[in-house]
Amino acid sequence: MRIFVGNLSFQTQSQELESAFGAYGDIESATVITDRVSGRSKGFGFVEMPDDSQAQAAISGMNGNELDGRALTVNEARPREDRSAGGAGGAGGGRRW
Repeated sequence: MRIFVGNLSFQTQSQELESAFGAYGDIESATVITDRVSGRSKGFGFVEMPDDSQAQAAISGMNGNELDGRALTVNEARPREDRSAGGAGGAGGGRRW
């Protein structure tokens, strides 16, 4: 299960996220999302856990708890939206003649 973790401190690293959630079970991955240009944390991340019951326990246990002085927002991640069509009007873009 993929878990969204919001309201992270900008100083929180992926290893700290993995350590905090590791108390609830096995971790497949833990990633703090960073800005492509600056490399600075965007203040959220994702944790992936192979066992759904452990993931649910992590969500319940970590939501509202503090990590690096910030109260976390933790819930099941929603599926990623398809962003391929972006821009002005999608695939065709612009005016139609």
